[in-house]
Amino acid sequence: MMQLSPRFVCGIISHAREFHAQEDVMLPEEPDNQNDGWIDEALAEHADNPVYLEIKNTIEELEPELQANLVALMWLGRGDYTEDEWDAALEEAKDNWTPRTADYLLATPMGADYLAEGLAMMGHSCEDDE
Repeated sequence: MMQLSPRFVCGIISHAREFHAQEDVMLPEEPDNQNDGWIDEALAEHADNPVYLEIKNTIEELEPELQANLVALMWLGRGDYTEDEWDAALEEAKDNWTPRTADYLLATPMGADYLAEGLAMMGHSCEDDE
């Protein structure tokens, strides 16, 4: 079971969409998962972006286990796992946790959409919070 409130996740989704919608934000369509350098390349020009900093700080303030919940939710929405495989997704996210979770989530193309889809698969919708 997801340990984050759907309302919190919806806030992350909203801010991530706001960040990604900015004209100067360009993310690679197919990041090289063999090398974390793609994260640095995607976010290098945004170190002073207030939207980026706000969402990055919010995610970084979470305990690693809660950060892993966000990653697992994104993987679920991306189709890497089904809702029945939530526990496996969460275990893998915990096993692969790094202090760069916020950057990973923000640099992932369509990451906000994947989070929203994962949330929907868990039976929640951001429209419920509006």
